[in-house]
Amino acid sequence: MTLNIILLGPPGAGKGTQASRLEDECGMIQLSTGDMLRAAVKADTPIGVQAKAVMDAGELVSDEIVSGLIGERLDALGGTTSVIFDGYPRTAAQADALDGILAARGRKLDHVIELVVEEDALVDRITGRFSCAKCGEGYHDRYKLPKVADVCDVCGSTEFKRRPDDNEETVRTRMAEYRAKTAPILPIYEARGIVSQVDGMAPIDQVNGAIESILDSSAG
Repeated sequence: MTLNIILLGPPGAGKGTQASRLEDECGMIQLSTGDMLRAAVKADTPIGVQAKAVMDAGELVSDEIVSGLIGERLDALGGTTSVIFDGYPRTAAQADALDGILAARGRKLDHVIELVVEEDALVDRITGRFSCAKCGEGYHDRYKLPKVADVCDVCGSTEFKRRPDDNEETVRTRMAEYRAKTAPILPIYEARGIVSQVDGMAPIDQVNGAIESILDSSAG
C-alpha cells in the first residue's frame, strides 16, 4: 500500500530521526525540501537551475519552485513509493499546493502526524546536543555522553562539535515561528480526520512504535 504522510513538529522534535526509522523499517522515502533543493541544484535539473539563480540573488526560494521540486522528485520515484514530507507544507498556501501536486499524480495525503513536544524540555534536548566532528555520531550533555570521556564511541575521534544555532534563544524563536506559521495548517487536516498526535518527548523507540501503529491502521 502506498502511503503519503506529513511529519509535523518544531525543530528538534525528532522528525528527522523518525523519518530515517520509517525509511529503514518501512521502505518509505523522506522528502526534505532542504535536501531536495541542494540535490536539484547539484544535479543541474531545470528546477535546480531556477532555484540556484534565486538563491544566488540572495532571495528566498518561492513556493512555486518548492512545489516544482516536490513534483520532480515524486515523478522520479514513481507511483508506488510511500513518502514522508518533512518541512513541507509550512503554510496554508503550501498545503493547498501539495493537494494539487499529489492529485496530479494519483496520490492523496493519508496521515498528518504531529510530534507534540514541551518547549522547556525541547530547549534542554537541543542545547545539550553535540556530535563527533569526524563521523557525526550524536551525543548529549545529559542523556548520552561518550562511554569514555571525550572519545567518540564509534570512531575514536577526540574532536566534537556543536551547531551554533543550538542555543536557547534560537530554539525558542523557532518554536514561536512554528506555532505562528505551521501549526495553523493543522485545522485544514483535522477537518479531514487525518491528524494524529504522538508524544515527541517519549523515547525514540516508543515514538517510532506509535507512528507505525498509525500507519498500520491504514491497512486495516
